[in-house]
Amino acid sequence: MKRHQFAAALLLALTGCAQPGSQIATVDIARIQANWPKFINYHNQLASDAEAIQRSSGSPRQKQQELAALNSRMISMQNEITGDLTGAAQQVANSRHFNLIVTRQYVGYGGVDITSDIEKILKITESSPAP
Repeated sequence: MKRHQFAAALLLALTGCAQPGSQIATVDIARIQANWPKFINYHNQLASDAEAIQRSSGSPRQKQQELAALNSRMISMQNEITGDLTGAAQQVANSRHFNLIVTRQYVGYGGVDITSDIEKILKITESSPAP
């Protein structure tokens, strides 16, 4: 019987359930994307530029080069957006003592939703235009 109790206690400790302050937080990424002007602007810029490249009368080689440059810009923008979001999430995690933050889209239930906290840090309002 004691082995089962020890195993249960070990399992709880390993999963973080037995540790104080080991709460899990969630962030609704879809809501962030729908309301964050910076994300929306970057998305619109990239879509517009990609469409312009496809419509251009340039050679296939020129279009390929332009798309490669656009891809590099997209990666740079994506890294910037990810950095901003990660920084905001880290601030909330530090101030509210969360050990783990996951995206809400992959959580069946549970967790503390901190989307509004992150929106405040990133200065996102729900009245921002949708893409």
